[in-house]
Amino acid sequence: MKFVIFNADDFGYTRGVNRGIVQAHRDGVVTSASLIVNGQATDEAVGLAAEMPDLSVGLHVNFTNEAQRLVELDDPVVARDELRRQFGRFLEMFGRKPTHLDSHQHVHRGPACRPAFQELAAEHRVPLRDNPPVVFKGGFYAQWEYGVSDPTKVSMEAIERMIRNELTGGIYEMACHPGYFDGSMEMVYHLDRELELRTLCDPRLRTILGEEGIRLIGFRQLAEAIKAIGWTPSPGSVQG
Repeated sequence: MKFVIFNADDFGYTRGVNRGIVQAHRDGVVTSASLIVNGQATDEAVGLAAEMPDLSVGLHVNFTNEAQRLVELDDPVVARDELRRQFGRFLEMFGRKPTHLDSHQHVHRGPACRPAFQELAAEHRVPLRDNPPVVFKGGFYAQWEYGVSDPTKVSMEAIERMIRNELTGGIYEMACHPGYFDGSMEMVYHLDRELELRTLCDPRLRTILGEEGIRLIGFRQLAEAIKAIGWTPSPGSVQG
């Protein structure tokens, strides 16, 4: 059996990003989004999420805001405190736990941050990116070289190859970054978001998923998918 979660990062970053995520959910294949609690358009994103009950919304912990460091993420104590502050802010805004946990620019993979993320995820039984049974796929991205845009990397042909050749069985998270250009913020990954959006809303994508026997789910349906594939968590697993 095969399941895929199309998860849109950066919800709340700017209003243009929010617009793209909403469209990719309503007209495309996006089933999940990761919210930045300290973005320019966080409050708008929270309101939009209330109008999209089928969209799973998790926490996209933001320590960096592009190249800028918002916290000293190489200090484990500082990182842990800020992680928990942002988690608490999410709880205040939504009145519930996030459906999943990940981070902007993958800071949770760093040696100083990783233990705090694993601890929090296990404590609250929240799925953490890069942990089994969900296999993370980040190849649908237009800048494989920093700052150099290659539209072919987010084309329909590129995503079809990934789906047909790489999603061989189990549960996958396909990361994506749909959005519209927004001059209110300077971002390295900017116009590329519109390229992603176009592909994610292409009706051919659902046809390809159907041909491959892949079921679209959000993180809210993760427990059901885990049961379907018969996966048993190991002791200490951070999966919810």
